[in-house]
Amino acid sequence: MKAMILAAGLGTRLRPLTNTIPKPLLPIAGTPLIVWNLLLLKRHGFQDVVINLHHLGPMIEQAVGTGSRYGMRITYSREPVILGTGGGIKQAEPNFSGAPVLILNGDTLVEIDLEALWTFHRQRNAAATLVLRSDPDAAGWGLVEVGEENRIVRITGRGLSEPTVTQPRMFAGIHILNPRLLREVPKGKASSIIDAYVSGIQRNETVLGYDHQGYWSDIGTPERYGQAEHDARAGKIELSRRNLSPPAS
Repeated sequence: MKAMILAAGLGTRLRPLTNTIPKPLLPIAGTPLIVWNLLLLKRHGFQDVVINLHHLGPMIEQAVGTGSRYGMRITYSREPVILGTGGGIKQAEPNFSGAPVLILNGDTLVEIDLEALWTFHRQRNAAATLVLRSDPDAAGWGLVEVGEENRIVRITGRGLSEPTVTQPRMFAGIHILNPRLLREVPKGKASSIIDAYVSGIQRNETVLGYDHQGYWSDIGTPERYGQAEHDARAGKIELSRRNLSPPAS
């Protein structure tokens, strides 16, 4: 099983912190966020991981290395010009060898059974599966409308036009995609992967939602970063549950 961590972002909402340290290296309870995510992937059987880099990328590469200390193989996809989620995943596509890949946002702190997610995706032969959450401010995050049999009908108002009963959700920044959805993504140009998902929905591809009710945090703002730090210190999410020790500092 292959995975990719999106780690190229500028972290503008966390400035001045991110002027000198990339967001994936910000510590949560003393351990860089990207290490939390690598250990989550490792615990659930993902050993081959691609990490895309742009803002302060060499710092991430120096901190994480080849992945050998985690028993993983890490490949880097360097972006001289930032490519967004769509362009970044497209550039990394040769590393996927035509197989489905799990994508994880580099600013997400989450406790989720990735093996169960992978099984859900595979058993339904989905083109893509997006991890979703119920949130009172789903529209503020970017409304995802889910219809029958977990099929996503619209994302931020784009998708199928037919009226249907849907449930409001927000995208949690974790997804599995079949590389065939990348065919229309322009290479070397900045874009959002959401555009590829909307196109898939409009072609009646099986783009599914997978509800997550466990711990989740996006550390994209100082307030949410502070809350995630508090949650980790309070034991709401524990590094020890990932069954591996973080590397020595």
